Amino acid sequence: MIMSRIEAHSSEVTGTTGDLVDLLLGGLPAEAVLTDSDVTASYANDMASFCPAGTPAVVVLPRTAEQVQHVMRTATALRVPVVPQGARTGLSGAANASDGCIVLSLTKMDRILEINPVDRIAVVEPGVINAALSRAVGEHGLYYPPDPSSWEMCTIGGNIGTASGGLCCVKYGVTAEYVLGLDVVLADGRLMSTGRRTAKGVAGYDLTRLFVGSEGSLGIVVRAVLGLRPKPPEQLVLAAEFSSAAAACDAVCRVMEGGHVPSLLELMDRTTVKAVNDLAQMGLPESTEALLLAAFDTTAPAADLAAVGALCEAAGATQVVPADDVAESELLLQARRLSLTALEAVKGVTMIDDVCVPRSRLAEMFEGVDRIAEKYQLTIGVVAHAGDGNTHPTVCFDAADPDESRRARESFDEIMALGLELGGTITGEHGVGVLKKEWLAREIGPVGLEMQRAVKQAFDPLGILNPGKLF
Repeated sequence: MIMSRIEAHSSEVTGTTGDLVDLLLGGLPAEAVLTDSDVTASYANDMASFCPAGTPAVVVLPRTAEQVQHVMRTATALRVPVVPQGARTGLSGAANASDGCIVLSLTKMDRILEINPVDRIAVVEPGVINAALSRAVGEHGLYYPPDPSSWEMCTIGGNIGTASGGLCCVKYGVTAEYVLGLDVVLADGRLMSTGRRTAKGVAGYDLTRLFVGSEGSLGIVVRAVLGLRPKPPEQLVLAAEFSSAAAACDAVCRVMEGGHVPSLLELMDRTTVKAVNDLAQMGLPESTEALLLAAFDTTAPAADLAAVGALCEAAGATQVVPADDVAESELLLQARRLSLTALEAVKGVTMIDDVCVPRSRLAEMFEGVDRIAEKYQLTIGVVAHAGDGNTHPTVCFDAADPDESRRARESFDEIMALGLELGGTITGEHGVGVLKKEWLAREIGPVGLEMQRAVKQAFDPLGILNPGKLF
């Protein structure tokens, strides 16, 4: 069904690939238009498993908003689908090519245009790497909080497109809360500005928020005004070991109920802890059923860690280890940072879910994933941004084994169903893309789906922007 929708758009294309390339070259330098099939094939997909990808007709790498406008005018004239891309670190297939499309890679638009310490904003192009922005604003004593795990590779445009989160969301929130304004090229090539540079502003519908998380299906972001914060002190970290995931989840609830505001609150289950031990010989006790990491970047982090440590002990922690300094904190965080790499090493391929549940239901989510892993006889490790209930159940499987691949996909679906049953959502930060289209319809219902399609129709009446994604 997914592929039939994607192919339907390629059948509507007017003219040949040669016509398309010639028209694109009318407004783009030759080096910005890639047609070699071996090269264009490398732009076909992001990092998601089980997501179909088509064959692009051409890849373009514009450097200016005007060049993006030219691409969209050309695409509209020829009725050619356009798939916008950043660094392709996504995990939902949102950046996957469709047959005969123009892949619009925005990685060359990578300038930081302004950093304003008074207004506490940065103005950037979409191809700016998240970590590069963070370091640049840090030189001004400022802080851009959203920090996806792929922050050394992922782009701000991609973060905006998928409404990315990260480890610090429990205190600082997600990408959407830092996007103040956008310049967007619409499907027909017109340039529209949304939002503001001011600290406040409520003029009209909030179109800026509408574009955040739209996965390139409504327009192409070519410039973003981002909110910044003062740079906080270096954080200190605490690690607490538990004899059950339920006890660790109880500790999470106690921390949040107690009014504490950690800068990080991460949870790893026994499967993940074992995988990290096997990969890096970190010496974590084999008896560990769950490892909770908490951090504070306050003026008195040691006192905050002591208070949280006491709550962990009250919840049944078998060991609590607070860091004495930043260097020790970094060592404690290494296990969390190695989690996905370690789980990939278990079978060679992983399928990473992204289910967010209310914090009060977190223990039920961990217990449910355990049951699903046993049912399908699979290794499924869970790491979670526990402070905001965002879990990442990671299914490890052998892609060369058809039966195991089938069980992996079925377990993935059961995990999403479990999340909805617990009052959660199918995605907290990775997006819908191709991977979760069916589940989006289940979550928002028929009326919600109808209204979202109406929004899509208003912005993209020809259906050329990232077709086959979301719904």
